[in-house]
Amino acid sequence: QVQLVESGGGLVQPGGSLRLSCTASRSIFSIYTMGWYRQAPGKERELVALIRDGGGTNYADSVKGRFTISGDNAKKTVFLQMNSLTPEDTAVYYCNMKFWSPTGPTNNYWGQGSQVTVSS
Repeated sequence: QVQLVESGGGLVQPGGSLRLSCTASRSIFSIYTMGWYRQAPGKERELVALIRDGGGTNYADSVKGRFTISGDNAKKTVFLQMNSLTPEDTAVYYCNMKFWSPTGPTNNYWGQGSQVTVSS
């Protein structure tokens, strides 16, 4: 069973930066997609950023120009560099991965969630 382990969350002041990391263990298959989602209180979970196996990326409009997703497919690790943080970025951030299998992409695997709080 694949396990995703996240790190890097915490408390930061507005305008500050954080870097989230997520690593998958016990997967013998290659990466299909890696991404980050977030959920704020009273809000739906939303896609923040996605990176595909060929390196293409997608970002939510609210984070374009401030957040950067990157990854190392061989190490099954994904990062989210978050700059110019605002209180509206406060949420629990979840790592997500899918993998290639002989029959196609797998289902979703999720990290445990990392609290990011932006407050003065």
